[in-house]
Amino acid sequence: MLLSNGNIYLNGRFVSGGVAFSRVVEAAGPEVTGGTDLAGDYVIPGLIDIHTHGAVGEDAGDGNPRGLEKMARYYAAGGVTAWCPTAATLPEKALTKAMEAVGGFVRPGDGARIAGVHLEGPFLSREKCGAQNPDNLCAPDVHLFRRLNEASGRQVRLVTVAPELPGALPFIREVSKTCAVSLGHTAADYETALAAYEAGASHATHLFNAMPPLHHRKPGVVAAALEAGATVELIPDGLHVHPAVIRLVHRLFGEKLVLVSDSLRCAGMPDGAYELGGLAVTLVGGRVTLRGSDTLAGSSIHLMDGLRRAVSFGVPLEAAVYAATAAPARAIRRDGELGSLAPGFAADLIVLDRELNLKAVYIDGERVR
Repeated sequence: MLLSNGNIYLNGRFVSGGVAFSRVVEAAGPEVTGGTDLAGDYVIPGLIDIHTHGAVGEDAGDGNPRGLEKMARYYAAGGVTAWCPTAATLPEKALTKAMEAVGGFVRPGDGARIAGVHLEGPFLSREKCGAQNPDNLCAPDVHLFRRLNEASGRQVRLVTVAPELPGALPFIREVSKTCAVSLGHTAADYETALAAYEAGASHATHLFNAMPPLHHRKPGVVAAALEAGATVELIPDGLHVHPAVIRLVHRLFGEKLVLVSDSLRCAGMPDGAYELGGLAVTLVGGRVTLRGSDTLAGSSIHLMDGLRRAVSFGVPLEAAVYAATAAPARAIRRDGELGSLAPGFAADLIVLDRELNLKAVYIDGERVR
């Protein structure tokens, strides 16, 4: 396949040229000519959402193979070509069922690939559990992690942990040998967070949300993540983090910024009552909260919506694309195969017009939209 006369995203910037690909990218840049004329459209790597619980009425925690297929089609239709099913805090039996469903997943031809699993629990702080079910929380447990990883076919790529919990630092030292460890849903102070990063953690889950705020005398996880060189997630829906803070994080963290949707089963669905990990949530006007409270409970956006919003908030397009492609691939240790249009990488790419409207989606070199 040849696409030419476009604006191709290479090495963090756009260059005029084309891209040649089969199942993998073969060449990209000014030297590629012929094939389909893009008339100046953007070509970027497919988006990678490493924090998404669900969409279109389905949830990764349900352990439903058909639900995973439905979600995969939803993501691909909007420009996400790889995703991490994100399991909320559930009992071990339910988590095992969810992991087994991922382990048996076969990508439908028109669906996004699973890039790995994100365990956003159950190793979280009760004080900062947010919309995670407190009844299912437990201390960090390497043996439980290993059982769940095995059930998934060893596909766990990211696990969120509160580093102040008993046993957290030994857990991080051991588990970081297998996958990336993120700090989140935590009441940790700066010193504890920094110790966790020194122990092997490398990421922060939805920065600012479900953690102490950045304070000039109590810098907390935010400052520790910056000093440790960690990658950090932001939910760019304009609700979880103010646009000015999104711009600030971009300026502070640069290529360490990762955009995520943190979407729930209500994404792509009408306003109404839904569920997350056994807790009731309500979607009204794009805002998802725990029922009967003002506590935010994930989002209802597609990551492509988040990319567009980040740009509208003032994040440069080149930086926003990096934060939704190469940065998440690096965060889950798949930056040698996903998230770039470099030769040899998976031919997962999307075509956008100048207004960032989606025109085409390719996964493994095959057009799926």
